[in-house]
Amino acid sequence: MAAAAIYDFSGKHAVVTGGAAGIGEACARRLLNGGAKVSIWDRDEKALAAVREKFGAHAQGVQVDVSDEQSVMAAVKATLAFANHIDILVNSAGITGPNTTVIEYPVEEWNRVFDINVRGTFLTCKNIAPIMKLANGGKGYGRIVNIASVAGKEGNPNASAYSASKAAVIGLTKSLGKELSLTEIKVNCITPAAVKTGMFDQMTQQHIDFMLSKIPMNRFGEITEIANLVAWLSSDECSFSTGAVFDISGGRATY
Repeated sequence: MAAAAIYDFSGKHAVVTGGAAGIGEACARRLLNGGAKVSIWDRDEKALAAVREKFGAHAQGVQVDVSDEQSVMAAVKATLAFANHIDILVNSAGITGPNTTVIEYPVEEWNRVFDINVRGTFLTCKNIAPIMKLANGGKGYGRIVNIASVAGKEGNPNASAYSASKAAVIGLTKSLGKELSLTEIKVNCITPAAVKTGMFDQMTQQHIDFMLSKIPMNRFGEITEIANLVAWLSSDECSFSTGAVFDISGGRATY
């Protein structure tokens, strides 16, 4: 793989949700390597402690339930105590839910998927975007990157809640991007095909095999590949894209 492009995040402060593992951790590492300070939001205190030790003084861990508004507000307060501005938000927290048909899908599990994947993304954007709007002398500055999925465009069978929730993240991204289009806040999302992370533990082998069969490159994505795209979308170089959807799917996406 070619060397990753270098983006200068010096002086920037990023929030990465779900940042203690998987794609979120890779994104946090990429931003740190570019000179950013990073507040890693996650609900797993043990995982947070591990990444704090790995990342050092330029990173802090904040335990948070992104689906709970009071928890998100408390996390924002703790984050602003670490650095009094937030320039980048990467929404990576998410769950897959069970692999089963719509007819058999448990309502409580459907709600749980939407609580984390959609409500969580909504609450972080709702509470952090106003902080970004105050930056740059009131002209606003920020980069928001939401992690959606190609499943949100195509709808995977036996993964209806996940697919529908990621479609909702795409819609939320487009709405917020348009609402903030006259500021220097850019809001975009990415739609990866399957990337082998700990989330695979939530899936059946049959579903994993199905996802691989849909990727023309015949491999899963790498978390570093996702982090590289997120890094560009988080950078000043991303200056004329907002409310946009960026595929990173090994050729799977057809529109």
